[in-house]
Amino acid sequence: MFDRIARRYDMLNRLMSFGIDRSWRRQLVAAMPDEGTLLDVATGTGDVALSLADAYSKASVVGLDPSVGMLDVGRAKVLSRGLETRVTLDEGDAQSMPYEDGQFAGACIAFGIRNVPDRARGLAEMKRVTQTGGPIVILELSEPQGGLMAALARVHVHHIVPVLGALLSGQKEYRYLQKSIQAFPPAETFCEIMRSVGITDVVSHRLTMGTAHLYIGRA
Repeated sequence: MFDRIARRYDMLNRLMSFGIDRSWRRQLVAAMPDEGTLLDVATGTGDVALSLADAYSKASVVGLDPSVGMLDVGRAKVLSRGLETRVTLDEGDAQSMPYEDGQFAGACIAFGIRNVPDRARGLAEMKRVTQTGGPIVILELSEPQGGLMAALARVHVHHIVPVLGALLSGQKEYRYLQKSIQAFPPAETFCEIMRSVGITDVVSHRLTMGTAHLYIGRA
């Protein structure tokens, strides 16, 4: 599915989140180190990887994703920005990363952990490849809870997002988004999963009426 929607993916994200996803990504970037080699898991079309490279001139970035179609779009963006010496995008599985222990100063994943079949294994891999004490930062969509505004946000997630995604992408499968958000555990439960694989100092930050959370821990 991601291969099929790759060339429309960035536009879909902007439209369906009203551009708020950019603000969320900026908060993720701010939680990452400003130098060294950084890892962006589930990099997709490379938005976060490029944002990290733009923000931190002393850093190099490696992006990892299983979708060749998404990576093709991302690599074209890297070339167009002249960042090919600092940003590398690799094909691979978050559950079995092709990297050495402690290879990265920090690791992050945006809107991707809910698509990893074995989330604990993916988190354990992020911890393994990150230097001891380095940040592990996760940005993920969530099911809004409590209050009128949260109810309106749930309507958006449950009805508007999947319909708009299907119309714009031409793929009925885009309804997976609603189902995957519903299936994702509450924030505190996910924090416990992070802790269970040895990630320390775990905290979560509720974003935009609970439609997303930013999770930060240490390897």
